[in-house]
Amino acid sequence: MAITEGHLLVAAIDFGTTYSGYAFSFLHEYKRDPLKVSSNDWAVGSGGLMSLKTSTCLLFKPNEDFHSFGFEAEDKYSDLALDGEQEGWRYFRRFKMKLYENRCLSRSFTLEDDQGQSMKAIKVFTAAIKYLKGHLMTSCQNQMTGVKPSDILWVLTVPAIWSDASKQFMREAAEAAGIGGNHLKIALEPEAASLYCKYLPLERKGESGIQTFTSGSKYLVLDAGGGTIDITIHEVQRDGSLKEIHKANGGDWGGTKVDHAFQVLLSGIIGNGAFHRFMENNKADMVEFFRDFEVKKRTIKPNAPSDEKTTFKIPTSMNEACKDENTQDMAAIVKSRQYFKGNLSLVGDKLRVSGERAKALFKDPVKQIVEHLRKLLEEPSARGVKSILMVGGFSESLVLQDGIRRNFPNLRMIVPKDAGLAVLKGAVIFGHEPRAIKSRICKYTYGVAVTHEFDEAKHNISYRVVRSNGAVRCDNIFDIHVRVGDTVDIGQPQVVQSYTPAEPHDTSMTLRVFVSTERDPMYTTDSGCTKIGQMTVAMPDTSKGRDRSVKVQMTFSNTELEVKATNEDTGKSVTAAFDFL
Repeated sequence: MAITEGHLLVAAIDFGTTYSGYAFSFLHEYKRDPLKVSSNDWAVGSGGLMSLKTSTCLLFKPNEDFHSFGFEAEDKYSDLALDGEQEGWRYFRRFKMKLYENRCLSRSFTLEDDQGQSMKAIKVFTAAIKYLKGHLMTSCQNQMTGVKPSDILWVLTVPAIWSDASKQFMREAAEAAGIGGNHLKIALEPEAASLYCKYLPLERKGESGIQTFTSGSKYLVLDAGGGTIDITIHEVQRDGSLKEIHKANGGDWGGTKVDHAFQVLLSGIIGNGAFHRFMENNKADMVEFFRDFEVKKRTIKPNAPSDEKTTFKIPTSMNEACKDENTQDMAAIVKSRQYFKGNLSLVGDKLRVSGERAKALFKDPVKQIVEHLRKLLEEPSARGVKSILMVGGFSESLVLQDGIRRNFPNLRMIVPKDAGLAVLKGAVIFGHEPRAIKSRICKYTYGVAVTHEFDEAKHNISYRVVRSNGAVRCDNIFDIHVRVGDTVDIGQPQVVQSYTPAEPHDTSMTLRVFVSTERDPMYTTDSGCTKIGQMTVAMPDTSKGRDRSVKVQMTFSNTELEVKATNEDTGKSVTAAFDFL
């Protein structure tokens, strides 16, 4: 996709599961120092605390008009709840993962708000991006007057493990938010973080000083966010560009799994019914409680002394819900159960959690990440990997760091300062130098539906068709252009294939393009195959009968697929970027 050249400013939006933010740099700043990237400090509530990102929460009025985003949305919803006026307002939090979980994504899919009301997802995502865009524009104009929309290249980050449909959904939400398609790039989160870290002083060079990753270095990027864990392996090329040597992989083992484990712990004390009632009837307390937990969970240590405890303030309303359900308060329940002895105690409204029990909240996600990494590092493509680069907000967890360090003692673990901003700042660098990513490993197999000469020994009889000239063909053959696991050079056309019309009198050729999760699909109807679109090439001159051809080539331009079909007689081409929704 063509990108406007000569932009004065690159602006990046990192839309996270738990937190979101933006960053930008002017071209003249980037040329002097690629790491000179500006970001915003967000005020947290009324306590004067500042955060590098804001909460990914949106609030809409009862008529579905946008009201606020981030900490402001949390505070307003909390105020409404305190006054008993939250009914009908639409409050959304932690909804990004729905794009990963929804395997049949469409433009019409909806999200449920905090009160169970539905709203079109595209409206929610668009509102979030529009808010961050507007806030960013104000910040930019405060630094330099006269910045016009045409001067800005926007970069939107997405997890590398997302489907093509999810990435397209985010692009369409950004365009609906007023970011023109030719001023927008989609960046894969671990790649962006890798670019940022490429400039950091990471390796010692003899006794003379420090240098970044050297040519030939292979390292694994572990991007641990709130929702997903995104993993890829990069190799530094001679020109400093990055080559992906193992396809993006990972899963939903992010920091929100720790939150879920904490909720399970609380439900184990007061009961599922009481906890649900607390969540439903005490919105203000719920907002404050989980905001507090987000801060406290970052302080949990992997090897805390036995007498060191983490303290969580328990809302009075949670204790009331407990008494309504159990006729006992939380302190009495904790004291009466042997299971909690030595691990939990309640003093007034303070829940005191032992170091071991607090660390156990991280057990499942750390175990899943470690097991996945162990299998990945046994792959031939991972041979020679000497470092694990940990980025993303969850990577700042000392418990996760300890789990990685203990299980992979022979690998150097690198956690840059402000690991949670590595993706965001890297996305800005990516906007300035998009060619820094040289190649990727294809996540799917792409091809075109064709017919072959029918072979009774190997073809499915139900796909047998007879042409007007009596030729017996097999329909629905998957003609492969690029296989899953293949290395594809970014921006370079892949294999070129030529196709002829089915009938001599055809005045056009319709090409149906398919994607598959399998490496060698035989038919376009096989399990794991999905039609992603079609394109029609005009062939009005039928004088040559079937002795005409259309040349088809696929190009992976940045993060999106482009297919070009050319009538070889006329030279006229049709180009399509496909619809995955």
